[in-house]
Amino acid sequence: MKEKEPFEKLKKYFGERWSVSPSDLENHGRSESYYPIHAPDAVVYPITTEDVIFLVNVCQEAQIPLIGYGVGTSLEGHTSAINGGICVDFSKMCKVLDIDPYNMSATLEPGVTREQLNIELRHSGLFFSVDPGANATLGGMTSTRASGTTAVRYGTMRENVLSLEIVLANGERVTTNTKAKKSAAGYDLTSLFIGSEGTLGLITKITVKLHPIPELITSGVVAFETIDDAVEAVQEIIFTGAPVARLEFLDEKSVEAFNAYSQLSFPLKPHLLFELHSSEKSSPSDIENFKSVCSDHGGMEFQWSNKEEERKELWALRHKGYYAVLASAPGKRAIVTDICVPQTELGKAVSETQKDISRSGISGPIFGHVGDGNFHAILLVDPEDPKEMTAAKSVATNMANLAISLGGTCTGEHGIGIGKLDFMPAQLGHGWNVMGNIKEALDPLNIMNPGKLIKRN
Repeated sequence: MKEKEPFEKLKKYFGERWSVSPSDLENHGRSESYYPIHAPDAVVYPITTEDVIFLVNVCQEAQIPLIGYGVGTSLEGHTSAINGGICVDFSKMCKVLDIDPYNMSATLEPGVTREQLNIELRHSGLFFSVDPGANATLGGMTSTRASGTTAVRYGTMRENVLSLEIVLANGERVTTNTKAKKSAAGYDLTSLFIGSEGTLGLITKITVKLHPIPELITSGVVAFETIDDAVEAVQEIIFTGAPVARLEFLDEKSVEAFNAYSQLSFPLKPHLLFELHSSEKSSPSDIENFKSVCSDHGGMEFQWSNKEEERKELWALRHKGYYAVLASAPGKRAIVTDICVPQTELGKAVSETQKDISRSGISGPIFGHVGDGNFHAILLVDPEDPKEMTAAKSVATNMANLAISLGGTCTGEHGIGIGKLDFMPAQLGHGWNVMGNIKEALDPLNIMNPGKLIKRN
């Protein structure tokens, strides 16, 4: 526990929104993945930017670490309090502050979830596009530069965050952009904080880009004989400019898990799940062209629908993929890892990873966002079995090194956290030192989520 005086000051200020309950601390120290519990010394629930400023000022004076927290869905230990400190839970800062349909934007607090935002947008004719599967908060999604199933058409958080309000480590409030659609006014501060994993400041307000709801949405599924067939089809589909909004890949083991979990009967072959965003006029030809390309590469069992309930059922299946895989191996934990490679290298990356998993002796279904070269391996292990843990970590290491060697990245969307620090020198070289210099300049006392993304003593 840190010095008593600042904790007493914070307890007095926050009242019931200050917690040192053992269960609260443990819950905020957990991870969705295999990392052990690293509980904070306290949890605080701000409701205004002024609350955050007060908190930061007290903590920077006492050099107490601060760890931002959304709903805890991150997979690389981003919210683990590895150095103790205070967990800043933004769940009470959950207001949509403004919806501007003419500028197609919304401004909101960091605790707003993506599903909450889209519910509030339901009568506007607009929607927020980034869909990582989990109902994550927009603050957490911004901090990790989240992506997801729709990135192939609408981009990641990098393309969909317009401006941020940040409280820096010295307690200053900064707004990173204006309402103008473009600017040539110096450094792009918005992009600097997107993906910074809470290491440079705490996000207190976000302005995001919105998109018109498509006139007609068609979702479907198609099977292939081999991974290479599916990947080659994807490359041609992307090249043709088809209005693809989602393009997801499942390997055979994933299909087997999905079948068992949702009582389905998909053939045990690689599959693509897809979604097209079309107009009423163009939809028939869009579907026919998509089907034709798939058929040219051996696509079979082609099924599609533009009925809303059937489309939602298909994507609910994909979003439950992680839990379907866990259910396929009762008692196992998951080491979840992701890489992203250039589209032309995707087939090689997937097939090499499958071979490596097969040699390891553990199970590791693969699925992912094949439309942008990003895929995930769910490595199933007994955490009490050192051999399985070693095998899984070896596979994850090999995946990251393979991606970097192919001109890709050790993580397409999960982020660095504490799990992928060791790959940063190989991927970024001196660029990682530049990140460290930025961290040093903005957070010289290293109180903002220390130990994540950047290595500092």
